[in-house]
Parts: sequence; C-alpha cells; structure tokens
Amino acid sequence: MKRSFLIKPILDEEYPVIDYGKGIYLFDINGKKYLDAASGAVTANIGHGVKEIINAMDEQARKVSFVYRSQFTSEAAEDLALKLAEMMPGDLNWSFFVNSGSEATETAMKIAIQYWQERGIHTKTKVLSRWVSYHGITMGALSMSGHTSRRARFVSLLEEFPVINPPYCYRCPYNLKAPSCQYPCAHELETAILRYGAENIAAFIAEPVIGAAGGAIAPPEDYFKIIKQICESNDILFIADEVMTGSGRTGFMLACEQWGIIPDIAALGKGLGAGYAPIAAAVASEKVMEPILAGSKQVMSGHTLSANPQSCAIALAVLQYIESNKIMSQVRSKGDYLKLKLESLQEQYSFIGNIRGKGLMLGIEFVSDRQTKTPFPRNAFITQKIVNLAKEKGLIVYPAGSGIDGVNGDSIIISPPLTITAKEIDELITLLDETFKTFRTNESGMAGVT
Repeated sequence: MKRSFLIKPILDEEYPVIDYGKGIYLFDINGKKYLDAASGAVTANIGHGVKEIINAMDEQARKVSFVYRSQFTSEAAEDLALKLAEMMPGDLNWSFFVNSGSEATETAMKIAIQYWQERGIHTKTKVLSRWVSYHGITMGALSMSGHTSRRARFVSLLEEFPVINPPYCYRCPYNLKAPSCQYPCAHELETAILRYGAENIAAFIAEPVIGAAGGAIAPPEDYFKIIKQICESNDILFIADEVMTGSGRTGFMLACEQWGIIPDIAALGKGLGAGYAPIAAAVASEKVMEPILAGSKQVMSGHTLSANPQSCAIALAVLQYIESNKIMSQVRSKGDYLKLKLESLQEQYSFIGNIRGKGLMLGIEFVSDRQTKTPFPRNAFITQKIVNLAKEKGLIVYPAGSGIDGVNGDSIIISPPLTITAKEIDELITLLDETFKTFRTNESGMAGVT
C-alpha cells in the first residue's frame, strides 16, 4: 500500500477503504460488506446513498455552493431555518448554522452568555455541566465536557465547567433507585449553584441521553423536569446538547421532548445533515433572542462556512425526507424491538451488564461481574477488542466510555440508521451474537468472560 500522509485516528493503522454505501450498509474496495450499526458516529440517520439527497446536492451545486454569511443569505439557508422553526418544539425558532456539533454547543454557550450581557447583566459568564458528558473537542466545548480521557491532555487550558454527577442509574453514586430516590443527582445542581452563585451562572448544559462519554445513559422519568425547574428558579438558561439525540434519533425532533422539556437553546448536529454534508446548528428561543434583537442585533460567533447553501440544501432535503417518509414515528417501535433482541443476548453472555438508551440510540455496558457490576481492568481494552471483532464480522458499532469515574468501564453504542427494517435488525443481532461468541472464546481465560 502506498504511503499515507493522512492523519488518521491511529496514525499507523490500516483502515478499510470504503467504496460506496447503500442503505444501512457500507462496502469497501475489496467488496466486503459492513452493516453500519453505529450510523458512523450516530450520524447517518437515513442511511447511505439516498437518491433524494443526492439530487438535492446536485441541484444546489449547479446553483451556488458557497456564499459568505456576512455578505449574502441564500434560499437554502432561509428555507432550512424555516423548516427547523416548524419542526422544533415551543418557540425554538432562531437557527445559527455551523459546521460541527462542537461548534454548535460552543455557539450555544456564547449565545447564552450574550443573552445576559444584552440584558445588562455582565456577571453571568459561567456554564455548568455534568461529569460523564461530552459536548465537543474545541476548547470551549471540551471545557463543558466531563469526558475525563478527552480532557486529559488539555486540562491546564480548560475551564472547570463539569460540576455534578450524571443520572447514571446503573451505577448510582448514592446507591439508590429511581423514582424513590427523589433524584439527588438532579438536586446536586442546586448545591453547585449555591457554591458558584446564581448571579455568575449563564447556563447549564446537558445531553438528554449521554453519548460518547457514557454509552447511551438515559435519565429516569422526572430527572429533566427537576433540572429545568432548578434552572428557571435560579434565572439560568438550559442548553440541551442534542447533537447525537436530535433530528429523530429517539423518535422526537429533540430527545428532551419525551420528558415534556423545551430547552432555551438546543444544539443540533450529526443527524441534521445525516452525514451527507458537514452542518450543525445552535437553535435559540424567542425569549433568548429578544434582548439581542433589541440590542446589538448580532450574535458574536461565526465561521467562514457557516450557513453555506450547499450544506443547508442538503440538511433541508434530509429533514424533508424524514418528514415525508414518517421516519420519526417508527423509531420508538424499532428501538423497542432492537432493545428486546439485545436483552436476549444479555441472557446468554454474563459480561453484558446493562442495556440502556432511548429509541435507536442504545448502549451495552460490559462488566467482569454482573452481580457486583465490577468493570474489566482498563488494560484489558475490552471495548476496543469488541469493536475490532465486530468489524471483522462486518458490523460497525460505536465505542463509548462508561463508569461513574469516567475512567474505568467499557461500553458500545448501537445506533443504526433510523430507516433500518426488522429483518435488518435481526441481521444486526446475528452479527453481534457472533461477535460476542468469538470474544468469549478468545478471552475465555479472563475473569468474567462467560
């Protein structure tokens, strides 16, 4: 193979070269087929090679692919913003288009701080967040992230935004059970606000379902109602990081809708463009935009390719495809079926400790002892072994962190395209079963692998 100058995740690793994609499958240049049970990185929400999206891509490219947002707007950007205003809950009407989820959460943070400044309140500059969370890799987004391993190299440069525990019921730090627990993990936010002072806090940010840092940790029923109430009573904005969970991944435009919660600002990404173009958005409510409209009339953020018509036209086509094919309405039933199948695997393999998640964003946590929930040793690299074995079988799964300390623990996310069929779910489960069977054989001498 010719020398590569591409900086890949592991510099000297040889990755398969993908030739094309069709539906939930990817095919490499050697003809090997992969079932994309991760939607790449929880991104390819409508699968690969969808003709309607390709046509929209071509049509926009024939018009214009780029204009600079401080000089022009475009029909594509205007139409996408209008479509989002129609599809988002409540008065989440104002979209700032960027290129990645990291940029979306960072823009949401900036809008939150500016909201208070435009109201004449200049002390509210801090954003609180949770441990076992991930909001992006840029410095601002990483500061908000409670993902220990991804913070490690840059700790000296980061703000200390993560302050409270996640709603990690499988490993509850209080050793309690919801709902009888009264949600102490949510009420930790009240304590953090007292410590920092509500007058200094602009916003609180959280993922409705924790992704890369926690392997699809979903909260108990009333958790976010308490969080939102605490934010409102302390004059703090609530930012929902819906980069992974938005655009239908859990059966709703925003995952937090299923708990009756509407954030002040939402960050969208990944599924918004479904992998067909780099695009993300910070979507703000009328309440948040009102003082900015009455004041400076501009949001202090932006990138060269923000709101470029090519990406906007593609994202609009993705949303129209989801809407016209009624894809969101099918997600919960498909997720229930997939979860049931995963739970049947849990009965066969003792190293599966927990199955969790919402809709078609489900997680599997691996343990060396199911009774005590003891994680495998870090140097056993269980997650990577399972991811690699699955890939050999022709199955793509997404590696994720686990563990209340954010250091120890292994999990994967199963998040196939929302268009997956029941037959394809069965195929996914067969490949996953083969993966676990091989893992058990290979690691038979390791404690807990039975």
